[in-house]
Amino acid sequence: MIFLIYGMEEIDLKKVLLYLLLIFAVMMTFTSCQTKEAKELTIGILPDVDSIPFIIAQEKDFFEEENVTVNLEFFKSPVNRDSALQSGNLDAAISDVLAAAFAKDNDFQLAITSMTNGSYKLIVNKDAGINSIQGLKDRDVAMSKNTIIEYATDMMLQEAGMSSNYIEKAIIPQIPTRLEMLQSGKVTAATLPEPLASVAIGNGAVLINSSDNLNINPGILLFTQEAIDEKETAIKRMYKAYNRAIEYIQEHDKSEYVDILIDVAGFPPVIKDTMKLPEYNMAKNVSEEDFRKVIDWLYSRDLIETNYEYSDLVNEKFVD
Repeated sequence: MIFLIYGMEEIDLKKVLLYLLLIFAVMMTFTSCQTKEAKELTIGILPDVDSIPFIIAQEKDFFEEENVTVNLEFFKSPVNRDSALQSGNLDAAISDVLAAAFAKDNDFQLAITSMTNGSYKLIVNKDAGINSIQGLKDRDVAMSKNTIIEYATDMMLQEAGMSSNYIEKAIIPQIPTRLEMLQSGKVTAATLPEPLASVAIGNGAVLINSSDNLNINPGILLFTQEAIDEKETAIKRMYKAYNRAIEYIQEHDKSEYVDILIDVAGFPPVIKDTMKLPEYNMAKNVSEEDFRKVIDWLYSRDLIETNYEYSDLVNEKFVD
């Protein structure tokens, strides 16, 4: 059969169909790869209020509606989270500037893509008879080492005119274990994230100070450089869903979603009465001031080899 084009060229119809099929096959393969690239992320989270927008976004189908699949992996300690990130099992993690700097110092390529809204509180066992930071001299305070928790504790001591040597630091990485040891009286005090800090306070523990009072917030979301290079579309969609979750939290009372946090994230049921949420913000970049304070803290203690600049660790292209 002969097919006429533009009244001039004679082209074999079978060849035309073959070319069209080949082009279609290539386009479908490319589209399939793009769709796969655009749809799936795995993010590590901890039992703290920074994680709540991600849990809400997942349970309210905001991720699905933005055409991205987000798998949330729950961790009880920053150590386990960081191990999973650096072993390639995570694309991203709710973390802190300290962890990002440590990873960079060890040649693990990643970038901070936004801040998160966390709250960290220094609290004392109800039977310790202590109601000020001065009363903690030479007493044991539970925390995780070289994390945002230790940094926040040191900043609280500094604000009171004291050095980090003023207390005895008891290193307890797992957050639920730290809470349990505080409430059982095995440690005098502990620095805990919300909502577990409010659980302890609700059970009689005494609040000494908090990161909220100091106006520090070095909590972040970070992505591996591999994920940034290969899953940019997915990350942008994830942030759209994240911001929708922030709007949801701002517009609804916590009673409307607290059961989700208990059932899905394993938060203790007592948070129904005790949990105090931070003032959540739409996704935005970590402040240069918070970044600089953390890097200076790390570098002055010889915990990192490089005195990083903001641009060394922060990728600003995903949020305003």
